[in-house]
Amino acid sequence: MLVFWKERLVYLATPKTGSTAIEAALESVASVVIQRPPELKHTAVRHYWEFIAPYLQRAADEDFMVVAMMREPVSWLGSWYRYRQRDGVPRPERRTNGLSFTEFVEGYLDDPQPAYAQVGSQAQFLAPQRGPGIDRLFRYEHIAGFVAFLEERLDFEITLPRLNVSPEAPLDLAPETEAKLRAARARDFALYDTLP
Repeated sequence: MLVFWKERLVYLATPKTGSTAIEAALESVASVVIQRPPELKHTAVRHYWEFIAPYLQRAADEDFMVVAMMREPVSWLGSWYRYRQRDGVPRPERRTNGLSFTEFVEGYLDDPQPAYAQVGSQAQFLAPQRGPGIDRLFRYEHIAGFVAFLEERLDFEITLPRLNVSPEAPLDLAPETEAKLRAARARDFALYDTLP
């Protein structure tokens, strides 16, 4: 999460949307940078409005614009699947080595979910059932538009480094599994489809 005081702007770091690179590129111009632990770096919008926004609003005497990015839901799961195949995953039960992408997604749809598939939901992170959401939400797949927005708003030229890149892995998804995913996570797909 990044807070830009003068510009009255907050960037919420949706997991698996290039947040490490964005934070590395902008930490020198941000007023507040929260990179660790992951639970704080990836502050969900409902927690922002409950805990952080009231403090900022009182201190600044005005609200801040809240921005974030969202990744296409199948691609987002693919990024998690590949990320958990890297060396150094601290908890072995979260590793996806030896699983196909279809098996990973089937685990994500299970109830209860196995540890390797517990990655949450972008819709839950970005658009809670109650309360305010994000002011401006950008597609990860069009990150150039997000960068252009930030450059204009911050009056700062941005060059994103290539950081935290997941290993390559095939992302073949069985059509019946994708159909189940689209039905089970309809909110995620619907939210993504609203983005320009």
